[in-house]
Amino acid sequence: MVKSGKLRSGTGSKLKRWKKGHSSDSNPQTSRYRQAAKSRFFSRPTGKSDLTVDALKLHNDLQAGPLDIGAGSRKDDFMEEELHEAFSERTSGTFLSGLSDCSNLTFRKVQRYWESNSAAHKEICAVLAAVTEVIRGQGGKETETEYFAALMTTLEVVDSAESQAAVAYLLNLVMKRVPAPVLMSKFSDTNKALMDVMSKQATSEAASALRWILSCLATLLRKQDASVWTYPSTLQAYHGLLSFIVHSKPKVRKAAQQGVCSILRGSDFLFKDDAPDHHPAAATTAKFCIKEMEQAGGSKEDTTTLHVLGLLKELMGTFPLGAVKSCCETLLRVMTLSHVLVTASAMQAFHRLFSSKPKASSLSPELNAQIISALYDYLPSDNDLQPLQAWLAVMEKAHIHLANLKCSLTLGHLPRLFSATMSCLLSPHTQVVSAAASTLKTLLTECVSPHMEGMGMITTKSSSGNPSYICKMFRVVEEGLSYRFHASWPFVLQILGCFYRVAGKQAHLIMTKSLQSLADLRSTPRFPFSGELDLAVGAAVESMGPEVVLGAVPLNITGYEDDLEFPRSWLVPVIRDHVKNTQLGFFTSYFLPLATTLKQRAEELEEAGQKLEAKVYQTLQLQIWTMLPGFCTCPVDLVSSFKGIARTLGMAINERPDLRLTVCQALRTIITKSCSTGEEKAEVGRFSKNFLPIFFNVYSQQPPAGESSTYRMAVLDTVKVYLTVTETQMVCTFLHKAIEQLGSTDINEFTRLSMMDLVVALAPSVDEATMTKTFELIRPYLETKEPGMQKKAYRVLEEMCGGERDECRSFVVSNLETLKVVLLETLKNASSPAKRPRLKCLIHIVKRLNEEHRDFITSLLPEVIICTKEVSVGARKNAYNLLVEIGNAFIRFCGNTKDAMEQYLVLVYAGLTGSVTMITCTVLALTRLVFEYKDSIEVTTREQLLHNVCLLLSSRTREIVKAALGFIKVILFIMDPKTLASHATVMMEGVGSITDDVRRHFRTKLKNIFTKFIRKFGFELVKSMLPVEHHKVLANIRKAEARTKRRKQASEQHEDSGSEEETPKVKNQSIEDILAESDSDLSEDEGKAGKDQKKSGKPQKGRAWLKEGEADDPLNFLDPKVSQRVLATNPTLKKSARVEHGFKVTSDGRLIIREDEEEDVKDKDEGEMKDILEEAGVKSKKTQKRKFQDDNFDEDMDIEPQLKYKGKTGVRHLCSKLRL
Repeated sequence: MVKSGKLRSGTGSKLKRWKKGHSSDSNPQTSRYRQAAKSRFFSRPTGKSDLTVDALKLHNDLQAGPLDIGAGSRKDDFMEEELHEAFSERTSGTFLSGLSDCSNLTFRKVQRYWESNSAAHKEICAVLAAVTEVIRGQGGKETETEYFAALMTTLEVVDSAESQAAVAYLLNLVMKRVPAPVLMSKFSDTNKALMDVMSKQATSEAASALRWILSCLATLLRKQDASVWTYPSTLQAYHGLLSFIVHSKPKVRKAAQQGVCSILRGSDFLFKDDAPDHHPAAATTAKFCIKEMEQAGGSKEDTTTLHVLGLLKELMGTFPLGAVKSCCETLLRVMTLSHVLVTASAMQAFHRLFSSKPKASSLSPELNAQIISALYDYLPSDNDLQPLQAWLAVMEKAHIHLANLKCSLTLGHLPRLFSATMSCLLSPHTQVVSAAASTLKTLLTECVSPHMEGMGMITTKSSSGNPSYICKMFRVVEEGLSYRFHASWPFVLQILGCFYRVAGKQAHLIMTKSLQSLADLRSTPRFPFSGELDLAVGAAVESMGPEVVLGAVPLNITGYEDDLEFPRSWLVPVIRDHVKNTQLGFFTSYFLPLATTLKQRAEELEEAGQKLEAKVYQTLQLQIWTMLPGFCTCPVDLVSSFKGIARTLGMAINERPDLRLTVCQALRTIITKSCSTGEEKAEVGRFSKNFLPIFFNVYSQQPPAGESSTYRMAVLDTVKVYLTVTETQMVCTFLHKAIEQLGSTDINEFTRLSMMDLVVALAPSVDEATMTKTFELIRPYLETKEPGMQKKAYRVLEEMCGGERDECRSFVVSNLETLKVVLLETLKNASSPAKRPRLKCLIHIVKRLNEEHRDFITSLLPEVIICTKEVSVGARKNAYNLLVEIGNAFIRFCGNTKDAMEQYLVLVYAGLTGSVTMITCTVLALTRLVFEYKDSIEVTTREQLLHNVCLLLSSRTREIVKAALGFIKVILFIMDPKTLASHATVMMEGVGSITDDVRRHFRTKLKNIFTKFIRKFGFELVKSMLPVEHHKVLANIRKAEARTKRRKQASEQHEDSGSEEETPKVKNQSIEDILAESDSDLSEDEGKAGKDQKKSGKPQKGRAWLKEGEADDPLNFLDPKVSQRVLATNPTLKKSARVEHGFKVTSDGRLIIREDEEEDVKDKDEGEMKDILEEAGVKSKKTQKRKFQDDNFDEDMDIEPQLKYKGKTGVRHLCSKLRL
């Protein structure tokens, strides 16, 4: 309705406005239902009504009968019995009496039809009800066999088409569950009955009965034994089913095709041990399909051919070899008709044949190769988008299947396909170019790679056999570097990189020239595809090794008389990023001398005052050193080469601070990734006596003022890794020396802390006796007043107690009593920084305690609870984990989880009677325990705890209230709504009792809790339970929730209305997707005609275009490649304008999709869950922490050096400065 009259000022902006073009949405023009209602109300029925007095009385009796029977106005027992019998007599004959209580699960689908208005559904329900009553009347158990017999009898006696359809539908359901022996024994009678009905319904207009009869016949034939297929009656029934696969009605045709597929692919005897290779009827089916296609010929519609092709697509893999060959020949013949849809369907059939990976008895290698050769005659034009993509997909699958059958035959066919596919890279369509590149990479990976190991070294002189095929293929791909392919160079470089990776190890002799070509392209000014080229060269480095690559493309860097442009310096980061599984000795013999020369040259230039040139050489030699970790990744000559480089590495660590990060990373890489055999570990471990003292000296020396100390973390981490390959006795020796130096009086504080760090690293790697001695030596430091030393002493104890070695476990068991005494004695002297490692040490000890140590655990509880409020995040985290570990210990002691929790919580409750801090910490501890053991705590215990915590909300101390509110948030999360509802009043009263000052301070936290309450119990209920001062907040929450809901709905509507008219096409994954659009490209005029045709209800037909000859050349129809002139894509159609999708795009075409601010539900749930975990102490809360620099590292640190080559910080940028 339109609002009339003058509006108040200021209300115009609040009114909802129609969007442009939507003003008629609220005034519908059609009023069909209103007119119908008016006509029935104002006019009287013209015909005879079915509503009679008797029918109305019967309806009233049915509706009110049970109530009348139960009323108090009964006259006498006789009348009551008569009325009851009359009512039972009426209801026993109702429509659904045998349907609603049908006990057979086969018909559970039918029971949903009883409310349907469909006449067919009502007939099905009526038939099922009648059959069920018959079976019950004869004392049956309503089994599938009984229903099968009853329905077969019913099928023979019913005459109407509707009843036959209903019976056939029910029969189709039950026959799938009837035991196979029953169908085998009753095959003759059942077959005859079904064939009779099928013959009667074949010419009927209604297709429903025929559809279900075909399905029943297929199920019957599928259950028969192989011997039955020798009978003429069986073949006659199958041929009857087969004749309907080209029926004009889709549902009938679909039922027949599904039935044939289920018989040929899913017959029971095909899954037995002595199953034949093919179904006995497979050859007959193939002949029938071929005959139908030949009879259809080249008719205009080709409907029959398309139907048969749809069936062949599913079945060709099940045919015997001869039948497959005949079918393939027929497919190739029908493809010459130049009918777009027929050709597309035939390609789909070929694709499905190769994708199904049939056995050699169905598709021999020779036939596979013949099909591949024949398909070259049907190569579409480069401008024909979808057909060309489909052809590439089929050829890819064909070669992959041939490779699985016979490798040598595949390699012989690949060069021709490579040549044809490379020509596709010249196509103007990006989709074709991308598909061609993907095909070549897949063929290299699937067909070539598995067979490269057995070929040996491939040279240019290989003139026969598999090596010659590899040479031919690579020459074809190498041709892609010529200028005519320049538009597709990114794809060519991808293919080259894949070829290098697959065959570079054996075929690097024939690839040298291509590497030189790539280097020449890379040096071209403003070469646009340097990223792809670097990846291709990197693939060559991975497979061939850097020695081969540098032999083909030298660095041209000597240190003297160099071109200061350094045109080949791009090879350094490429080798660094890709080198692995190569010879470590090559780095020693080539790169180390080069780096030394460059270092000397830099020093000479520095002395000569040429600082910029010196910086260039200095940067270059540092980049050469960054290759070392790659050379140390799984080297093939580690045992023989490590001794040649070990001395140099030791000197670099000792004398070159700028190389320490790189060398440490290299040593860690060798030990963690390359020492796979005992011999390799022994070889590397042999030098531990040389490396470890160097590491100790470097770590214990204080860096000069102004020098970075970040390398110390890497050194300490490398020490820990190197200890894994060091002999235990040697580690014990080093530990003794470190402890001796620790006790020396002439060392400074920095050295003492450094020595303690080394003791922390060494302690878990020694034997049990040395651990015990170490424990005695560090024991005084546990009570020292120096926080740093005390913390590191606890770290030593933590490492020894928590180690995974057997010696560590034995140490804890043998010294358990001493550890308990020491840890209890040092409690009062433990400083705040030492809490984290102390609690971690207690966690390791509690894990190994049994029931006799219950008193020790009880004495620990106050300390653990207090530590939940420690300043250190790590200490708080360990305190919460220790609380959980103590709970697990109580469960071990008691066996019964609930009793254990009762005993445990009683001990924790004592903290609620302590000081303010103790109460706060106890509530935090209870919050974590309730969250962790929510399923193990009794409901009554949880409720009592909730009541007690709610009492704490009235406290005037903010910390206590804060902890209590966190507990309530966790309770709201873990309790089910029913239980929570009974305690809502208590929680609301507790929240309402919060003092004004505390309420204002925690207004955000309270708002969050109120929001959760409103979502669970509704606004009105929460409002009624809270004092008036909270109502304003509640109203604000309701407005915010409504606003959020409106915004979400508006954004969804905007997304729906603002969707793109044309969405970017996703890369097709299957042959069906590729060919689905082969008929979709129309010119403007044809597009309009197509729209008109759609309006008139006529379906679109397959269209084809004929590409005329170039210039004045006439079209030669006798040319064998004339079929390529028949296009499924309009050659004159212009590309549609690019659709703006709203996303940024990278240089290589990938979309940059950032998460929206309102990924509502997911982000909201994750945020709430994170909040709950923080309140429960599972996750640490983010706080604004003061940043500080600590030189005393006591954590497990693994900081890798920043070695990546970053644009303007390298040699090329410095060279550009030189040019200036």
